[in-house]
Order: sequence, then C-alpha cells, then structure tokens
Amino acid sequence: MERYDLLYRLYEEFDAESVRESQDFIDLLPPLDSSVALSHWQAVNDELTEQKDHIRRAFADGDRYAELAAHATRDEAFTALDLYTKYGRSVNALVLDVDETLRSAGRTDNEIPREVLHLLTELYELDVPIVICTGQTLENVKGFMIQGMGNTLVHSGNFSIVYEAGTGVFTPGHGSDTKRLLYESLDETVQSVFEGVRGGVMRELPESLRGDVHLQGNEFNVTLKPNFETGSDEAERVIDESLVFMLDLLGSVVTDREDGSTWARAYYADSDSEIAGVLDALGAETGSIAEIPDDVYETFERITVAYYHADAAELSAVALNKAAGVEAALDVLGIDDPFILMMGDSKSDRKVMEWAADGKRGISAAPEHSSETVLEQVRSTDDLVFDRGDAASILRTVYALNLLTD
Repeated sequence: MERYDLLYRLYEEFDAESVRESQDFIDLLPPLDSSVALSHWQAVNDELTEQKDHIRRAFADGDRYAELAAHATRDEAFTALDLYTKYGRSVNALVLDVDETLRSAGRTDNEIPREVLHLLTELYELDVPIVICTGQTLENVKGFMIQGMGNTLVHSGNFSIVYEAGTGVFTPGHGSDTKRLLYESLDETVQSVFEGVRGGVMRELPESLRGDVHLQGNEFNVTLKPNFETGSDEAERVIDESLVFMLDLLGSVVTDREDGSTWARAYYADSDSEIAGVLDALGAETGSIAEIPDDVYETFERITVAYYHADAAELSAVALNKAAGVEAALDVLGIDDPFILMMGDSKSDRKVMEWAADGKRGISAAPEHSSETVLEQVRSTDDLVFDRGDAASILRTVYALNLLTD
C-alpha cells in the first residue's frame, strides 16, 4: 500500500493540477517571437521549476513524483498504479489506430490533437516504439505521420506502420525488413480471388453507385469508400448497396455460377449479424448456407467481407489482419516479449486486443463511441474507455504507468 499512500499524499498535499497546467503550457505553447510572450513563458517555466522542486524535496523518490504530477491527473495516476499492481510491467510498444481513435471528426476536426502528438513524442523519447495500425493505405498514413511527428522520428527505426488492416508492414531503417508484404504469403487460390474481384469491382459497378463510391488505392485489399461524408445518410446508402455488390461479385468470382451470389450472401450473413441486417433491410435474397458446396465454403472461410457502417465495404484475407500485422511489426522492431498499449475502435482492432489479452501481452483502450464488440472486450479487461477525442488521457495514464514501473 505504500505507493498508494504516496499518491494520496501527492494529490492531496500539493497543487498537482497547477503543476500539470504549467507543464502543458510549456510543452504545447512554445515562446513566440514576442518579448511579452517570451517573458510570460519564462515566468511560467520558472514557476513550474519551483513547483517540481517543492515536490522533489518532499519525497524520497522526488523526481518520479514531480513528473507524475506534471503529466497525469489524480485519476490517471491511480489507474496507472492499479495497472502496475495487476501486471507489474511497463508498456514497451504503442499500437494505435488513427481514425476515430487518435483523431475524431466529432471532436478534433479530424486532426490528431497537438497534445496527443506531444505525448507520443515523449513516450517515444522514453524508448517506447510506436506502431500505427490502420486500414488506410501506406502512403496516406506515412504522409500525415511525417507531417505530425516529423521525418526523423518516422524514419528512426523505432516506428512502424501496419497498413491496410494487416496486409503489409512498413518499418523504415530495417534493411530488407523495412517493408514486409504479408499478402505475398497467401496461396494462389486466395490471391486469384482477389485479382478477380479487384479487376471487376469498378468495371461491373452498378449504375446506381457510379460517381457515389470510389476504390481505395490499396496494395491488396479491395475497399469501396463513399464519395460522401463518412457517417452521413448518403454514405450509409451507398455503402449498404456496395456491400451487396461486393458479395455478389465475390460469389461470381469464386464459383463462376449463378448460385454464387446467393451462396456468398448466405455465408457472410450467417457469419456477421451486421451484414445480415443490411441484406434484410435491402430485401436482398439469400440462399441457404447448407446448400453451399464444400469447396466454395472452404474458400469463403479464408476471405473476410467487412462492413463498416456508412464508411466502407471491404474484402480482405482471414490470414491477414491487424493482429498478424502487429506481430510482424513487433518482430521487425525486435520486441520479443511485448506488453503493448492497443488503442482502437473497430472490429478489426478487437483482434489485436484479444491477442494482447490472451497472451498477457498488453492492455487495451477504446473511445466511448467504439463498436459494441470492442467496448465489450475493453470493459472485460481493464475498462480503459475514454471520451471521444481524448486519446491523450490514455497516453498520460501509460506515461504514469511507465514512471511507476521504472
């Protein structure tokens, strides 16, 4: 109980909130080319130094507790201590989804907040590698991460990108391992199905969808995205219709028979209640899963059709997912005993969360608006659910956990 007693003392006897506000000001608002602004910045910095020195003198392990006060709220610090008590480990890699996790269209104008970028940089400087884990294309992710965190960090050798939900891993600075194309390991049958769907997806696109959707520029996965704002009624309509089209196209490529479309609808409706709901709402006829021939069924078993409400309809390989991509990234980074922080909001992120929980390989966190399956997973482990647009709170908690573990 000694550490709990020390935390109680820190947050009861000292104005930790003022210390943290001063630290945030110094970190996030560097002095400008103005004598007045510079004078104010210096005054705050001097006050922060005095506040930290006061804490350092009061505790035997003063540096640790001064930094705790400067970086974590009372609740974040106690959550970190609970995690330390449970696991006894520090986080040695950050695995982070981007859209609606690090950034949120509802709260952050779809930009990664400055505080989040700063905390990521601070954790990186404490030798915690960063793995961005996303469904987006490599070039898109690499571009905005360089813009947000700088070219030096992204190409440091301690930064990796799992892109297209696990089809590839990009880890600059690792020679022949810099880019691992995981989809190249798939057998010829699966690869030929993707070639057929990719070749026909725009050529056979129904007239009702032309001009309303576009094919994301992936290396391997086949993803249809709306030409409307994600989450809007228009996006919902076209993605629902795109899902049915994707299923029918997949069925025809796999079987080259008229029954193929109803077999694909039947299989994926049976495996995903959201897909079943879309097919039912659109009145799309589905066959019986019992009628699917064994060889067709086995092929469907190896291919994922993912539906993201008013966002995307996507074809991917079962063997390629974010968890497989994260394992590959950690292997390249040389992290053979991982204890990660996984932050995400969608069904594809849950696979990484399950991988972390099942092997005691880390902790998971999710924003409050995540898919229900993700929230179930997070609440069943450490209940690290945060407000929309407030990824910084979890990063501060991890910063505190690592301080307490050192």
